[in-house]
Amino acid sequence: MGLYEEIAGNKRRTFLLLFFFFGLVVFLGLVIGLMYGNQYFGLGLALVIGVVYFLISYFAGSSMILSMTGAREATKPEYTHLINTVEGLAVAAGLPKPPKVYVIDDSALNAFATGRDPEHATITVTTGLLQKMNRLELEGVIAHEMSHIKNFDIRVMMLAAVLVGLTVLLSDFLLRSFLWGGKRDREQNQLGVVLIIVGIALAILAPLIGELIKLSVSRKREFLADASGALLTRYPKGLADALRKIKHDPDPLVDKANKATAHLFISMPFRHDGKTSLMQNLFSTHPPIEERIKRLEGM
Repeated sequence: MGLYEEIAGNKRRTFLLLFFFFGLVVFLGLVIGLMYGNQYFGLGLALVIGVVYFLISYFAGSSMILSMTGAREATKPEYTHLINTVEGLAVAAGLPKPPKVYVIDDSALNAFATGRDPEHATITVTTGLLQKMNRLELEGVIAHEMSHIKNFDIRVMMLAAVLVGLTVLLSDFLLRSFLWGGKRDREQNQLGVVLIIVGIALAILAPLIGELIKLSVSRKREFLADASGALLTRYPKGLADALRKIKHDPDPLVDKANKATAHLFISMPFRHDGKTSLMQNLFSTHPPIEERIKRLEGM
């Protein structure tokens, strides 16, 4: 029951964070409207920009990510074992169709899943991971990524990324409106003035707040995918051993990953010295690997 409770708890916390995130975007839109003398203008602006931004990300985001990472589609017979592993775990997970499989030609040990839903999902692994993982470890990694798809993490993280981008756009628009003077009424009531002051302060902090929320959502989804992956394979040690190898991997993935895509990977694609401070953990897209291994070994 502990495993199922962890999965349910992670889902609840994630959607609470996304709800707060959405409230932040709505508030910024409201303040923009007050700056221009009509709160409906600001809310409408936030809605229009948000819908356009979301539609582009929803339908084209996966293709753009695969292109950015230099991934190419895996084909048989070269990657028969990988494709068969993905197809077998997709059946075990109860997915409507197996995700498409891609590879990145790189010696680093990493993998990620993306897409808008299980019917339009992909799993990508590096050639380094294929070379250095045994069968059980590879299954553990694929099960982790399959869990991101089954749990709709790929959609949640896409939504979080869209909300971060929207927050940054609205914050920039609000600050520019304040600097340019906008069309706001100089004789606004006290509540309107207070809201504008709070909104401007929030606009300065919003990109930081938004990024922290996205990172917090990302970290919780990693724990959730670890737990779900262990449930899928019934062998937590496979993923734990894979994470241990990834932890000691000396090769970064800096030329194929960036800050916009880092949260997608099973492990932080940028290398560090292994010692992390409180601030580094706060701004990390992933929870500490040591903690993930400890939880898996405790199952």
